[in-house]
This record gives sequence, structure tokens and C-alpha cells, in this order.
Amino acid sequence: MTDLKSLESHIKKLEEELLTQSVRSDPQKLDVYLADDFLEFGTSGNIWTKQMIIEALKKESFRESVIKEFRLTLLADNIALVTYRTHRRQQDSADSLRCSIWKRFEGAWKIIFHQGTPLNK
Repeated sequence: MTDLKSLESHIKKLEEELLTQSVRSDPQKLDVYLADDFLEFGTSGNIWTKQMIIEALKKESFRESVIKEFRLTLLADNIALVTYRTHRRQQDSADSLRCSIWKRFEGAWKIIFHQGTPLNK
């Protein structure tokens, strides 16, 4: 998948799927999306590994979020950086700035790094 617009659309879809309850609550689905050496700097200030995220999301109180202002930058043929804003739709709505690094492993894109930064209201 070398067409930049097509790749951007594909990775945006993967990011959106990672925000769904059906993926977040399913360790086997998360395993497909997250690289084994995945690392996240969370909006809470915590640092998360793949296994820590999988365990934490089993107990998550799900809140729906939408992606806005999505942008992809290709860092190498098999590595992409995406940046975007999320908006949580609940009463305690909040926006965050987010970035992810995705890497292609044998044709499949997996997330290797993610960071979320809360925005002040």
C-alpha cells in the first residue's frame, strides 16, 4: 500500500477501530493491532506496555470518542506517524491531542507507540 491517501485512510480506520468498545474489550483483537513491543505514554501520565494496556482495558469504563484533524506522515516505507485530536462525547467531554507510530510487519500495520496529551478546557 504505497498510495499515501490510501494508507492514511487505512491507518485512520485502524485508529478508529482501536477506539471502539468491541476492540478495546477483546484481548485477542488488541493483540492484532498492538505490536509486541508497543509502548504508550497515556493522558494520565502513566507509561503502558502492550500487556498492561490489554489488562487495563478489560476493566475500562468505555467512553465513545471521535477522531478529528487526522494527519499522516510517512517516516519510512514501513513506518508512519499519525497525529490527530480526539473528542469524547460524554457529559464530561474532553479533547486530547494524540500521536501514534505504526509499523508494517509482513504486510500488516501494527501500532508500536502512542501518546495522548489532554487539552485544557
